[in-house]
Amino acid sequence: MQSRKEKEEHLKLLEERERRRQQNKINELYPDHGKLARKNYPKHLSFFSSEARERLFLAANRVGKSYGVGGYEVALHLTGKYPKWWKGRRFDRPTNGWVAGQTNQTTRDICQLILLGDFNSFGTGLIPGDLIKPNPPRKAGIPEAYELLNVKHVSGGWSTVGFKAYDQKRKSFEGTSKDFIWMDEEPPLDVYTECVLRTMTTDGLIILTFTPLLGMSEVVMQFLTDELKPKSTKTKFSVGATWDDAPHLSQEAKDQLWEAIPLYQREARSKGIPQLGSGAIYPIAEEDVIIPDFIIPKYWPKLYGMDVGWNKTAAVWMTHDRENDVIYIYAEYFRGQAEPSVHSDSILARGVDIPGLIDPASRGRSQVDGKQLLEIYTEQSLNLIPAINAVEAGIYEIWVRFTTGRLRIFQSCVNLIKELRLYRRDEKGRVVKENDHGMDCLRYGATSIDCAVVQEDEMKPPALGNRMEKGGWMR
Repeated sequence: MQSRKEKEEHLKLLEERERRRQQNKINELYPDHGKLARKNYPKHLSFFSSEARERLFLAANRVGKSYGVGGYEVALHLTGKYPKWWKGRRFDRPTNGWVAGQTNQTTRDICQLILLGDFNSFGTGLIPGDLIKPNPPRKAGIPEAYELLNVKHVSGGWSTVGFKAYDQKRKSFEGTSKDFIWMDEEPPLDVYTECVLRTMTTDGLIILTFTPLLGMSEVVMQFLTDELKPKSTKTKFSVGATWDDAPHLSQEAKDQLWEAIPLYQREARSKGIPQLGSGAIYPIAEEDVIIPDFIIPKYWPKLYGMDVGWNKTAAVWMTHDRENDVIYIYAEYFRGQAEPSVHSDSILARGVDIPGLIDPASRGRSQVDGKQLLEIYTEQSLNLIPAINAVEAGIYEIWVRFTTGRLRIFQSCVNLIKELRLYRRDEKGRVVKENDHGMDCLRYGATSIDCAVVQEDEMKPPALGNRMEKGGWMR
């Protein structure tokens, strides 16, 4: 039986262990094993490992975007205590950065709380308490808010991080260069641009974590349109995360959250999908359109729509369940800056006997040698038919199919889905002719679905592999 003194010493040991745990919470994230093991968070890890200087974690609520992504990475850059598995950017010296939110109050209540813990429990956030320089300067006029922190870096010396707010306007973000800037919740475009400038001379990092409640804003558009560029010209990286990417959320919690969210915010808050609002050409819920891939019956007829150009050539394959009059988009091809022979080989790999509906403008002259693009592709053995390019009538027909459940898109058609999100009208009601190659292909093919044929000549796997090596990527 323990004596009173032994019990008191044991209690002190337990209290000390709990104190150390509270001041080293960062070590609890992304463990090797268990339900919350890092292998169960592939979206989060892909964000950390990207080499892009500007990165956006476009995520649903409650998936850990602020605590497990933004706050976690900032704590690592401030301390230099990177875990062994870390594949992202490392700083081998003290860093100088900013953390910013919508207002000084939200920056305090979210970002400061994540990094430091509660004001009355200083050092119980993600930054280990014994590495924070005591008595940091306070922010004037904002109770319990700090102006900046000094954090001990493993290399020696002190890292510095300042707390900012978007409502301080762009000019408050002018000044010295920064190694990193974490923006939690979506910033105005002018603030975002100013922050990018602050990190240019240092090759610093821009870290954005937010749920897209502002819809298809200018900041979101910059990232989504960058995704559609050829890989060699991309400068940004974004990853979307839904409730399904958060193992820490139980089904019961998801159900409760779903019921509490207004209908018009459910796509954004549960899936991190920005909404186009009134400018959307196809304002539909993605869950009503996008479906898991399945094996297509051989007796269903097929065709593809094709849009040609030097900067981007695209093709979208579709099949028709004639019994139920449902069109399924099952494959896509997107590639820029390649010769027609490269595109043709990849398209033929899907089947030499599948007809294609091509942009009627292809009957014009090629800028290269004066030949018609239609003629060039026909010489490459493509079975092509000039499409009917009645834009508004075609958009209406597609819209009717979407709303009546007679047009579905396989979830593997990732580029087409991205374009669907971006497809919109400007303030004068005109279709915005940007990032719409797949949308044009969809319209060409779906409005001429009667031209579809049952595929007879299927490519052998070796031939498919050989053609795939030559160009493009296909799903």
